Amino acid sequence: MGMDEQNGQPVISVTDLVKEYRGGVRAVDGVTFEVRRGENFGFLGPNGAGKTTTILTLITLLRPTSGRAVVCGHDVVAEPDRVRLRIGYVSQDIAVDDTLTGEENLYLQGRLYHLDRETIARRSREVLEMVDLTARARDLVMTYSGGMRKRLDIAGGLIHRPEVLFLDEPTLGLDVQTRRRIWDYIRLLREREGITVFMTTHYMEEADQLCDRIAIMDHGRIVAIGTPSELKAGIGGDLLTVDITTGRRGTRDGGVQPDGDGGLQDLLLTVPGIKQASRASDGRWVLVADRGEEAAPAVLEAVGRHGLRVNYLAMKKPTLDDVFLHYTGRQLREDEGQEDFSRRRTGLRRARM
Repeated sequence: MGMDEQNGQPVISVTDLVKEYRGGVRAVDGVTFEVRRGENFGFLGPNGAGKTTTILTLITLLRPTSGRAVVCGHDVVAEPDRVRLRIGYVSQDIAVDDTLTGEENLYLQGRLYHLDRETIARRSREVLEMVDLTARARDLVMTYSGGMRKRLDIAGGLIHRPEVLFLDEPTLGLDVQTRRRIWDYIRLLREREGITVFMTTHYMEEADQLCDRIAIMDHGRIVAIGTPSELKAGIGGDLLTVDITTGRRGTRDGGVQPDGDGGLQDLLLTVPGIKQASRASDGRWVLVADRGEEAAPAVLEAVGRHGLRVNYLAMKKPTLDDVFLHYTGRQLREDEGQEDFSRRRTGLRRARM
């Protein structure tokens, strides 16, 4: 399971990976996972989780403190040049030259991989058709829209036919229509090229739609990994979101109100059917219930009996947003993608030092 059907090996294999910075800061703390050949693999994590450091290690821009990472059959430390020849990397920052045409950008990228003119011309036609830019190939990139530039950027990452394409936030900041078009191109990569895609995103809908499997990282460790369906099912029930306010009213049974978050959590866990209770970053409580429709009125009754007020209560089936919140205690926001880019630039500077 998880192995390349051709040679019995995963296309990416990470074992006990550790990266420790000066001062004893352990950004990656014993990470182990595999990526199967031909799959779309999602890598999610809040800022500071260690996701950026892991990716920079896989693309050979950082050296790990210990552990091992093998990409396309080559160790990222012992054989970095061999790894680089077999991967493509499309960063969050669009890396195309506005003063060149689309064709010229692809020619430049192809020469960086030592491709001859004939090969570049043939492959340029193929990738431009894939990303629907054939008609604009000879126009200056400065005349392209943001979505067109991103599509050209992806085409550049494909010119040398990599075995693995790393996509860092491929649709961040784009409008919904353009995002969906890029989703279609990403799906085509596997269908036409048999390529493995390793992607990060801050759009949970994107991860749910595109990724065969997803790894969630937090505090330097992989806290969950599986298919979107497996991760959602792993929460183990319906989700109740409850906003509770303590008041000055007396309790119905003459007792006292629960003391602080710990006391309120203990109270909520006494409600029949409630399996888990955790406080979200917005102050609301997220409850996991076997049968949400039966647990909801029981929560209302228990809270009211102890002199508390429910301002809001909602029930739903788990989504990937809920999975992320469940494992990290935080919601993944779009603006974190912009912050993550600044952090990644810092990581690249460190790698060059």
